[in-house]
Amino acid sequence: MAAHQRVFPHTQAQLKDITADILRHAKILGATDAVTEISEGDGLLVSVRQGAVETIEHNYDKTMGVSVFIGKKRGSASTSDLSPEALRDTVSAAYNIARFTAEDNCAGLAEKELLEINPPNLDLFHPWELHADSAVEIAQRAEQAAFDTDSQIRNSEGASVSAQHSQFVLATSCGFFGGYPCSRHYIACAPIAGSGQQMQRADWYTAHRCEAELATPESVGRYAAERALARIGARRLDTRKCPVLFEAQLAVSLLSAFVQATSGGSLYRKTSFLTNSLDKLVFAPHVQIHEDPHVLRALGSAPFDQEGVRTTRRNIVHDGIIRGYFLSTYSARKLGMKTTGNAGGAHNLSLTSTLTHENDDFRAMLRKLSTGLLLTELMGQGVNYVTGDYSRGASGFWVENGEIQYPVEEITVASTLQQMFGQILAIGADKISRGTQETGSVLIEQMTIAGQ
Repeated sequence: MAAHQRVFPHTQAQLKDITADILRHAKILGATDAVTEISEGDGLLVSVRQGAVETIEHNYDKTMGVSVFIGKKRGSASTSDLSPEALRDTVSAAYNIARFTAEDNCAGLAEKELLEINPPNLDLFHPWELHADSAVEIAQRAEQAAFDTDSQIRNSEGASVSAQHSQFVLATSCGFFGGYPCSRHYIACAPIAGSGQQMQRADWYTAHRCEAELATPESVGRYAAERALARIGARRLDTRKCPVLFEAQLAVSLLSAFVQATSGGSLYRKTSFLTNSLDKLVFAPHVQIHEDPHVLRALGSAPFDQEGVRTTRRNIVHDGIIRGYFLSTYSARKLGMKTTGNAGGAHNLSLTSTLTHENDDFRAMLRKLSTGLLLTELMGQGVNYVTGDYSRGASGFWVENGEIQYPVEEITVASTLQQMFGQILAIGADKISRGTQETGSVLIEQMTIAGQ
């Protein structure tokens, strides 16, 4: 089914009419400004385990949120009831909250000149007209492929398939009306290898806006099984300091940590170790971080942010120096700066290095590691963004002379994010995208490994 044929309960035009009514009601009540967003979506999620169906979930969600401003006072309310009476009651609730809220000089809508009035079409909506029986069959194929990989795959935490579709309209009293439909689909599998004390679990998934771009269920299942099998016989390490190679899918967590530390809320509250880091050398000089919100069909793409501010391509880190933060209108005003179009988060970040060559694949990165730890799994939330201290449970593989020797588990990796960012020796060409972030594997010069 083509994208324009799919029918939501409301058309974009109808949602825009509803938001216009909401804004009019806010003005009638006495609001000086208002912003509202209406969204609705539906989807299917199916999971199987040992070939049997575990869950079939059909979901339909709808919500309206509104913020009302009385000068510099702000009140917000939301509802999942889109009837005219409920919408008016919600606007009234937001207005009454604003009446009794203290003034905040940073409150208010984004400046009109920053709004995206001609949003580009980023091809974000690809419906997958997936029926439950077809979804079950796809999930079963993924799980069966895992079982067929090796006789040591005796159990499974299951496989799942999801097709999700949504649309929204954002409107403000300064004249912004924008919205669009989007989609997100995935296939995942989590097999268990071995038995008794030697059981090892692994998982893998593929996620895209377009179903045609998903990996085959068989390849997802096989690769997840191979990852679980490679973990059999894992042992602990003695405590030591050594180089650490973050597998690409784990290296995206370094990007997430950077975003957290350079987001407006953390910066103006001074709860980040990167407060006042703009124009300072934080990463190794060869490291680059680029943001591109306009990649066609990408999961992190958006023509405008959650305030209607146009998004732009930016070099966030250039030659190791931080050139930009992630700011909303409010956090920017708190910092005496301008919004960066990141209300709602970052868009399609890529972590790269000027030292990376086309042939720097995973095997090449193991050779660069030479002798040290390959990280393939992290556990826990042991990151202190105030100090930068980093300590997380981990598992992976011990590598010598560029060759994997044996799997390791029950260890902790520790350092500080300041040291880790500054000690990035190499970034691989083995790129992987996870959500809104993309990177290859990342080699850190040294971390402390706490073991037995």
